Amino acid sequence: MEEEISWVSHCIDNVDSGTVGFDSFSDLNEETDRDVNAVSMDLVLPDDLLERILSCLPIASIFRAGCVCKRWHEIVTSKRFLWNNSHALLHKPWYFMFTSSDEPIGYAYDPILRKWYGIDLPCIEKSNWFVASSSGLVCFMDNDSRSELYVCNPITKCCKGLDEPPGPKFPDYSALSVSVNRVTQSYNVSIVKSKQVPENFVQWDLSIHLYDSETREWLTDLTEVLTGWRAGDESVICDGVLYFLIYSTGGGGPDNRHGLIMYNLRSRSPYGLLMRSFIPVPCSLTCGRLMNLNEKLVMVGGIGKHDRPGIIKGIGIWLLTGREWQEIARMPHKYFQGFGELDDVFASSGTGDLVYIQSYGAPTLLVFDFNQKQWKWSQKCPVIKRFPLQLFTGFCFEPRLEIAP
Repeated sequence: MEEEISWVSHCIDNVDSGTVGFDSFSDLNEETDRDVNAVSMDLVLPDDLLERILSCLPIASIFRAGCVCKRWHEIVTSKRFLWNNSHALLHKPWYFMFTSSDEPIGYAYDPILRKWYGIDLPCIEKSNWFVASSSGLVCFMDNDSRSELYVCNPITKCCKGLDEPPGPKFPDYSALSVSVNRVTQSYNVSIVKSKQVPENFVQWDLSIHLYDSETREWLTDLTEVLTGWRAGDESVICDGVLYFLIYSTGGGGPDNRHGLIMYNLRSRSPYGLLMRSFIPVPCSLTCGRLMNLNEKLVMVGGIGKHDRPGIIKGIGIWLLTGREWQEIARMPHKYFQGFGELDDVFASSGTGDLVYIQSYGAPTLLVFDFNQKQWKWSQKCPVIKRFPLQLFTGFCFEPRLEIAP
């Protein structure tokens, strides 16, 4: 294993509560020349200038700077610094990889410093919980009753529990999403529930439930019965529109197994008209993963073989423009082979201008830069696959200091 570097951070919202430990792993050696006579910044720089300098650092470096001395710690934990930091250069999204099929433990990848950090996620109890993120906040929902929900900032550890959502208990499928208003820092949580109609193999009850952090209340926004289609576990909110994938329950051809539904959260949709927003997927998919990249809907999908649509032959990335899909990229074959044995389904999430793709069968992470159209492997995750059936998954989030649920 490469050189291990540890650093300690203080919880921003409660600096007296103790410290939170982080372990950093990297190939980069951090050497210090002890013969250089350094001049302390405390003797040279005024507070406002030092604050500007520190606000330009990556999140990990800000935490480390807060451990240098009392003055620096007071600066990086001040409300003014947090506000200024939120308006500084946007931080690249991190990716948290679960390294256990049961325990919610793992490492977070920082693409700027190309390092993995061992961090403890608050609230979540198992790694198979539903996860959604937006603008620094992460929402967790349990995978059993689907009634236990939390919203947290994984960097500062601030966490808030939500009331139990309405709708059917123990739905067959649930899709979780969250959307943060960057101006007001209020947020909405959406759950799309799907439950098969009793003794009916064709019809499925679908309901959409919304939580508003300003009113602190849940609202059942829509209930409808779908025929021949059901919702699944993929949804995302982009620019006030809820998108979720639906799946054919039989009768469709190989190119008609998936579809996309748009639901405008501002104008709503009258009962019975939900399927009018149906958008076909661009090709036969083994799976689809939805994500919000700068308020635009992006889908990463496994491309099925023409004669065997359930078998993956490649991975594509598409952008939805209006009601049309625009292909952005296809994973080059050398990267596709680099995953080794890639399942027909895989984990993928993204935000900002980065898309992360991970095989369930290995702790291997591939990063796609949406703006530069470049593919790149992440730094190797400091975990070893211990047994053949060990599964890995994860999610991405923006590391932010100023936002709290």
